[in-house]
Order: sequence, then structure tokens, then C-alpha cells
Amino acid sequence: MVREKITVSTRTLQWKCVESRTESKRLYYGRFILSPLLKGQADTIGIAMRRALLGEIEGTCITHVKFDKIPHEYSTIKGIQESVHEILMNLKEIVLRSNLYETCDAYICVRGPGYVTAQDIVLPPYVEIVDNTQHIASLTEPINLCIVLQIERNRGYLIQTPQNVQDGSYPIDAVFMPVRNANHSIHSYGNGNEKQEILFLEIWTNGSLTPKEALHEASRNLIDLFIPFLHMEEENSHLENNQHAVPLFPFTFHDKLNKLIKNKKEIALKSIFIDQLELPPRIYNCLKRSNIYTLLDLLNNSQEDLMKIEHFRIEDVKQILVVLEKHLAIFLPKKKF
Repeated sequence: MVREKITVSTRTLQWKCVESRTESKRLYYGRFILSPLLKGQADTIGIAMRRALLGEIEGTCITHVKFDKIPHEYSTIKGIQESVHEILMNLKEIVLRSNLYETCDAYICVRGPGYVTAQDIVLPPYVEIVDNTQHIASLTEPINLCIVLQIERNRGYLIQTPQNVQDGSYPIDAVFMPVRNANHSIHSYGNGNEKQEILFLEIWTNGSLTPKEALHEASRNLIDLFIPFLHMEEENSHLENNQHAVPLFPFTFHDKLNKLIKNKKEIALKSIFIDQLELPPRIYNCLKRSNIYTLLDLLNNSQEDLMKIEHFRIEDVKQILVVLEKHLAIFLPKKKF
């Protein structure tokens, strides 16, 4: 059971995972609670978290499929039990997870007779299939089936517009959302002005990430959205005291970060998330999968530690060192002492 505490004024908020189960390879469930909250706060947090869980988390899907010499998607292929349309629908059901931030290609090339499943897809190393048993096609004769797949990482829905297929390439509507459903409920206790609330949050995911990972991802995305408002008050105060002030420019992360680093406060380091360091998305995603979420987490690692991260290259470490030295005047040691 996971518990974490957050101090707000004189109250100590505590969240914990009260239930976690894997119902299938493509269905995970988690139930969390956050308490004690003042009256009305549970609904505020619950609504925001549900929207962030369903709309702000990225997922990976197949978005285009290319066959060789197929005139239209309702064609049938001799020696294959399914029509092209049925094969496309089966490919749409495949659940992927990845560190991908651009489109990439994968392919299927098998010879019948036999069954073609997700296990037959040849993928780049940074893309994984959640359920290899997903059925794609049934080959009834000794023929070759070769398909090229385009994979994309995004958020929300991608509704493909119908188009004239000339090169055998078919777009697929994609549901990138890894969170399949999220609900929140509230339990109130106490009397009068002392009334408090407990927030219950239920999360179902498609297996590409756990409910706990989804909760962290949604929370971080919400924090990122509100950071400009935290900075706005400070900038407005500065403008009021400066008659020759220039117009208010958009918030830049490094201005804020430099002030926090000078104070050398651990709490400040904890409040800075690595996705604000202007690192390439691929590096950020590798760090996240190693449970490195904040600047403090990053500074607790040496260069040697970073090289042990899966899919991490020496060029990635060098890029991190450049960012830390340029903006923070911090040098990451080669080894831990």
C-alpha cells in the first residue's frame, strides 16, 4: 500500500492506494484516497484530476496501415480469412507503450498457413506491445502477408478523414488515451464548520501504464498548466514598483529556476519537474520511467547512474550536463562518492 503526505498550512494531506489489481493484460484498476480536505475541496480536485486523467496523458497507437496492391479496405485477399477492413479493426485493438515522440514504422511479414497475432509485429526497441496475443489475421494458404504500420504517440482521439487510397495506405482512427475510465466520489464527516471530506479516485487503464503512473502523470500535467499563474503575481508586483518596466513577457522557466537554486532550498528543487528543463522529450520520458520526476531526483544521480537507464546514450547524458551547467551552474559527478 502506497502512502504519501503533503503539508498544507496546518493540515497534513495524505494519499494512499487502497486497492490495486490487474484484471487482464489490457485492464488495470486502482483506487486511491486523499484526505483530510476542507468542504468543497474534494470536488474541485476530483473534477480536475478526472479531466487530466482522461485528456492530458499521452498514449501510443497505430495510425496508418499499408498493404501491397489492395484497391480498397473492403477487399478480400485470397488465402486470408479476414477482409482488409477486419484486419484494420484488429490492428486498432493493439495496445502499445513507448518512449516515442515522433512517428515511426513497424512491419509484419509472415507466411501462412497459420494465425497472425501482435507477436508477429517487428517493432523498434523503444516500442512495446502490451498484449502479444491480440489476433490480426488467419492465413489459410501458403501465402505471404506483408504490412507496414505507422505508429504515433499523442493524446485524446485522432479521427481520420476519409480519403482516396491510391498507394494501399489506410488511416485508422486512434484512441491514444491510456486511461479508459476515471471516477471520483466524496465521503464527508464531522459537523458544522469542522466538516471535512475524503476524496476517492478510481482509475482504469489499458495496461500501457499503471493507475499509479497515470495519477502521477496527470498530476504533473496539471501542475505544469498552473505554473504560469504562480509566476504572474511576482511579475505584476515587479511592474508596479518599476516605472520603466517593459511589458510582461511570457513566463520562462529558467528565470524562476535560477532564483530558486540561489536559495538552495530542497523544497524548491522538489517543486521543479524535469520536463521543464527544456530537454528533448525522449530524454525526459526515459528519466520518468526510471522514477526521476523532479530536479532533486535528477541531482541525486551521477553520470554513471544515468548511463544505466534503459535506452539512454552517452549523448543524452552530455545534453543533460550542458543544461545543468548552462542554466544552474551545477556539475553532475561522474560517480557517487
